[in-house]
Parts: sequence; C-alpha cells; structure tokens
Amino acid sequence: MRIALFSSQNYEVPFFEQAVNSYSELEISFISESLNEKTVSLCQHYDAVCVFVNDTVNAQVIDKLADYGVKTIALRCAGFNNVDIQQAKQRDIKVVRVPAYSPEAVAEHCIALMLTLSRKTHKAYNRVREDNFDLNGLLGFNIYNKTVGIIGCGKIGQALVSILNGFGANVLVYDPNIGEGPYTLVSLDILLAQSDIISLHCPLNEYTHHIIDDAAFAKMKAGVMLINTSRGALLDSKACIAALKSKRLGYLGLDVYEQESELFFKNHSEEIIQDDVFSRLVSFPNVLVTGHQGFFTKEALKQIATITCENLDAARLEKPLINQVV
Repeated sequence: MRIALFSSQNYEVPFFEQAVNSYSELEISFISESLNEKTVSLCQHYDAVCVFVNDTVNAQVIDKLADYGVKTIALRCAGFNNVDIQQAKQRDIKVVRVPAYSPEAVAEHCIALMLTLSRKTHKAYNRVREDNFDLNGLLGFNIYNKTVGIIGCGKIGQALVSILNGFGANVLVYDPNIGEGPYTLVSLDILLAQSDIISLHCPLNEYTHHIIDDAAFAKMKAGVMLINTSRGALLDSKACIAALKSKRLGYLGLDVYEQESELFFKNHSEEIIQDDVFSRLVSFPNVLVTGHQGFFTKEALKQIATITCENLDAARLEKPLINQVV
C-alpha cells in the first residue's frame, strides 16, 4: 500500500518511520504541503492518504481521491470535522482515525495553560531575565477550592478530571453522553454560571459550533478563565474579544483557533499576520496562545504513528476497522 502523508512535519517523521518498519507492505511518502483542492493531484498513484487537523478533505477533494483510486483516508488525530464523511461513504472510501493517543498529554497542557495564566509564570520569566524581581502585577490565585467546569468529558476530559481532583478543585461536567463519576453532572447553563474556570473538550459539530458565544459569556462569572484545547470553532472569536474588553472574560488560554489552518504549524516570524481577529486576541495581556501543541509529547507521537499504521494495514488487508469513522 502506497500512502501519501500530507502536512508532514520533521518532528513526526522518525516516529512514523519507526512504526512503519513493522509493516513490510506499507510505504509512506512524506509531503510537506497540506491536502486541499490545489494539492490533491499529488495523490495520483497512491492507495491511501494520511491527513492531519488542518488538511481540507471536502467533497471536491474526495471526488478526486476516488477518481485516483484512493481507498483509505487515515486521520492521524482524533477529530474528523475536516473530512466530508458522507461523501467519502458515497465514493466508497474508508475513513479511519486515532481516537485516543495520549489524553493525558492534552489534559496536562490544559493545566499548564491554567497555571501559567493564573500565576503569570511567563511574565515572571521575562522579568527575571531582565533582573526585575518586582512581584507587583504577578498576583495569582489557587486552583484549590475553585469550581472548574468541563464541557465534554471524553477521554481527555476524564484525564483532566483526575488532575483537577488532585488539585482539590470542585469539578462540574456538562456532557449528555456520560454518567456519574468523580465530578458533578450539571446543565450547561449551571456550569457557565458557577465555574471560575471553564475548559472545552467536546467535538466540533453542528451542535457545538460556537457553543461559547455572546449569550454564553453573558451567563458566566465576571473574570472567568476560559481554556480551549479542543477545536477552534467551539469559540466565537469576536464574542471572545468583546468579553475580554468588558472584563467578563478575565483569562483566556487557547491551543486552537478557528482560522488556525492559515497560521499554525508554520513559521510566520518574518511576515505580517493578516488575520486581524487573531492579532487582536493575542494583543490582550491576559491571553495566552500556543500553536496547537497540546498533543505534542513523545508518548503521543509514538501512539499516533503506531495506531495510524495499524489502521492502514487493517484497511490493506480488508480487516474490520475498529477505528473507522462511520
């Protein structure tokens, strides 16, 4: 099976090269370009494509893939909102994903964002490097005894619950698909109203798109902290800017952004950022943005490569696809 791996990054190549060594019938070509309407022609003579979160796999791309004889789309991530699943089904292309690689990696990154925003360690680091040891402006708060609301409590949410319980936080969860656990299940409105910190962990779909909008911010406590390490479009960015300006939103930690496909995973340090919304967001002193690195640990990359190769080999052998998106 010949596989075109799009949006390839140098850091992931060794993990995939090691993983594919166990499968003599799999041959991976690493392509740095993103998959989209302009680059889909590169998929000729391949049996499968491997894509990431910011590749575009819409109906037009899928039709071309089917015309070229591609039979499998392998997502090396959990989310699949960038793939037209119905069109893939119609064109008889199997879609597989990595549903869980390292939930702890993302959960721990959430905690890193929370602590950095609260304790202002990023600002303290810069001060000390300039021999400035003044504590004014660095006052933080404890997570202990705070109410933390988790919207969506799958594997990552569950991992975050465990960590927060260790901190002694009061954990609220809104997720219609789970039962009782070491947290308090509440409605979305109660979670928004009572939480000191809110963390998003739900998938992106028609029901959750802009789940945090002007109306949601109006229900929150003044000065609330919001963390998003899930999907950028869960958050209405313009509503977020308004909430920051009004001080309803006291802290914002983002590892994802609605229009990140034009920004993240690339070096733009010598360019002028053309996205005015993003530029406004990062201009606030109480906003911390990381470039979709919540998953970025050695353990997660190894698991992603391993499961992706398992998925591809199962598709090659026409075995049952336990990680198929249906």
